[in-house]
Amino acid sequence: MLKRATGSPVTLVSAPAGFGKTSLLGAWMSTGQDSAAGEHPVAWVSLDGRDRQPSTFWTYVLMALDRAVPGSGAAALTLLRSGQAPVEAVLAGVVNELSVQPGDVTLVLDDYHLADSVDVAAGMAFFVDHMPPQLRLVISTRVDPALPLSRLRARGELLEIRASDLRFTPDEVASYLNDLHGFALTVTDIASLEARTEGWVAALQLAAISLRDRDDPSAFIAGFAGDDRFVVDYLADEVLSRQPDDVRRFLLDTSILSRLTGQLCDAVSPPARSGGRSGKAMLEVLDRANLFLVPLDGRRTWYRYHHLFGDVLQSHLLEERPGDVSGLHRRAAAWYAEAGQVEAAVRHALAGDDLDQAADLIESSFRTLGRERREDLLSRWADQVPDEVLRDRPVLAIALIGGLMASNQFDGVERRLDHVEQLLRKPAAQLVVRDPGELARVPAAVEMYRAAVALLGGDPPGAIARAERAIDLAVASDDLAVGAAAALSGLASWSTGDITAAHASYARSIPALTRVGHIADVLGCSVAMADMELRLGRLRDAERTFAHALGLAEANTPPGASVMRGTADMLVGLSRMAWYRNDLVASAEYLRRSDELGEAASLPQNPYRWRVGMARLRAAEGDLAAALELLDEAERVYVGDYSPNVQPVHASRARILAASGDLAGARAWARDHGVAVDDQLSYFREYEHITLARVLLAEHTSTGSRGPLDAAVGLLDRLLAAASDGGRVGSVIELEVLRAVAHDAAADRNAALEAIRHAVDLAETDGWVRVFVDAASALTPSLRELASRQPQSGYVHELLTAVTGSGSATEVADGGAAPGVGASPTGPPDPGAVLVEALSDRELDVLRLLGSDLDGPAIARQLVVSLNTVRTHTKHIYTKLGVNNRRAAISRAHRLGLLSRAATR
Repeated sequence: MLKRATGSPVTLVSAPAGFGKTSLLGAWMSTGQDSAAGEHPVAWVSLDGRDRQPSTFWTYVLMALDRAVPGSGAAALTLLRSGQAPVEAVLAGVVNELSVQPGDVTLVLDDYHLADSVDVAAGMAFFVDHMPPQLRLVISTRVDPALPLSRLRARGELLEIRASDLRFTPDEVASYLNDLHGFALTVTDIASLEARTEGWVAALQLAAISLRDRDDPSAFIAGFAGDDRFVVDYLADEVLSRQPDDVRRFLLDTSILSRLTGQLCDAVSPPARSGGRSGKAMLEVLDRANLFLVPLDGRRTWYRYHHLFGDVLQSHLLEERPGDVSGLHRRAAAWYAEAGQVEAAVRHALAGDDLDQAADLIESSFRTLGRERREDLLSRWADQVPDEVLRDRPVLAIALIGGLMASNQFDGVERRLDHVEQLLRKPAAQLVVRDPGELARVPAAVEMYRAAVALLGGDPPGAIARAERAIDLAVASDDLAVGAAAALSGLASWSTGDITAAHASYARSIPALTRVGHIADVLGCSVAMADMELRLGRLRDAERTFAHALGLAEANTPPGASVMRGTADMLVGLSRMAWYRNDLVASAEYLRRSDELGEAASLPQNPYRWRVGMARLRAAEGDLAAALELLDEAERVYVGDYSPNVQPVHASRARILAASGDLAGARAWARDHGVAVDDQLSYFREYEHITLARVLLAEHTSTGSRGPLDAAVGLLDRLLAAASDGGRVGSVIELEVLRAVAHDAAADRNAALEAIRHAVDLAETDGWVRVFVDAASALTPSLRELASRQPQSGYVHELLTAVTGSGSATEVADGGAAPGVGASPTGPPDPGAVLVEALSDRELDVLRLLGSDLDGPAIARQLVVSLNTVRTHTKHIYTKLGVNNRRAAISRAHRLGLLSRAATR
């Protein structure tokens, strides 16, 4: 039956415990799955109850995939560990990587039922729906998973193997016991054993071990009956009772371990207790004796006990030697701590009731875990560490608070902060602190977290006050507290619309974070800072911010190491700057470079920002449909952070809807998001209200109705007054361009000329161009008149040249003219549109073959190049076309007429 799995995307092996699911899959994988298909990589994940947290579950899955197919999971793993990206965004990355693999890969999730939580199931449902054709998923479970099985069945994409398929028939029982083990049982004995075990493999295996050296096997077979649990208990007791004392002791000692390896077993059960044999030797003995030991790697270095057998071993340990359990856990904790595996060390220390060791381990590791973005561990420990341990440990308490805050778990945080403040009133001699230097940092940390709580609670002034107090309390060397508190103060100011104060706070935060070496955080802050500078109209400053941050990232990347996380974001930022200067070639090149770096070099927000940037370029080509597709993808992979979402993707999409003539869709956007002409204005919704003005202008262009035009003029006047009062020069430039268009449409030439003159005066210093270009022909008369009045102004003539030579592009995300003004509001995209960056001749060759049935290796052979070269060309093609898979590339190429060009070469 398993041979059929080679053609099935999903294989489900579902049966109760002990039916040989793991053994079956292990044997299948070890034989290459299907001799006809040949061997292919296998990523095997053995799950347990601690893997119910999505971060842990997907960490193991991505690590396994990356081991099986190097490079397939590394970027997604980095994104996952950031703790800020949704699972869907993480999985989209690994799906994309696997989709360009030349061969098949199989992912096996063994004992999936142990990890099947609601949160894990949500990610798995997304993963299954988006699996590339190269991937086969095999799930071994005791209980059917919470996945869309009925839909998979209806599509013929699911192969199911059930308990009925796994039960041993009487003939198989006879072959297993007589042929394999040589017991020479009678037909009656076989029938009795098969009836009592119902073909249950685990019971038969236990029976085989128990039958060894028995003089009367028939009497033994007649001696047990009952349900599955009884059979297992009975037979396991039989197996244990027949083991030598040293083996029995070793089994019980090591039953506390979820995974076993020789050195760990030596630490928990020293060889002196096991007849002088080392842990490695004992594991080999158990493996040869088939004592329910499951290998976890191909080298047989790591093992685990069969879950049922392990449960029985632990129950015997607790029953026979309850006083030994804590000591065994403590020895395991010490071994893991020495090995640098803090998570397992803390787990065993807590299980061994060694609370001081657990506390010391957490205190000594929380800074490193924070840098590695493993705050999920700290938040988990916050629920496991008893209150009495925190009674006199302020550093431990603040470390756990940090984990809760970073994991968006805010319940009870204020109570915990109150407790820390009470501890700080005690003399230092009464406190337990592993590192006295950390104690000095606690007061500033308390205020910093108070600031975050205030910000989340909608109290920006309180957040600012707390953040300033944190900075005042920070010790001289605590640049991290200063940098984090200043950033929180900046966010609070930003949330009130005070961009100038917010910018000043970020300017204080970035140097502090740089000094402490948190360069990835500096890069994140740089994105926010540049956003503010753009709204303030300081294009050159924003460009310098991104360039400086990119230089920091490159300078702090060790030779030969992967680029720093956030580097790709800086390139997308520079692409945006090039866009504003109307350098579309440079803009496209920055996006290409960012995409080549991959998600490992990206902050969680970069996938959606990259797509918004590419949507701008697609719209500039006149391919509004492709721009809409990219913005749809951007919304799907959108990841928020603490920064206010002042330029929502849905508003950018509404601009494209209006530009493509879908006025009904644009009006529906305004209705669904509650955007109206008579709204009270605020900075946070300024972008949406400017979008509404664009929609109104597009409606006037389409219908000729005066009502939408008058409404647009009134709204633009109000928006201009608010932006001017707030010092948002970038918004003022965009609004004045729109007002020029609106007044020109109303035949008020003087007002139009005054608006365009003001926009030009503000934009000239920093060299804004694209905001004018996107108004195209609607601005041409005003710019011509302005040029005639200012013949010495090279900037005005530059704008006029750019506008008259630009065609009808439409700005997508960050400014520009109203859709329908200077852009055709109706009609399909031009199939002959010119790409911003043309495909090379070799890329056209690859594109032509991508439209065939050839796979990657075959294309490489056809072109007489390496497979890596084909992959590189393919990636460049995807970037230039703004797609992320082969089918989309061919579809877009057809629309652009590229395949016909490729065919004529």
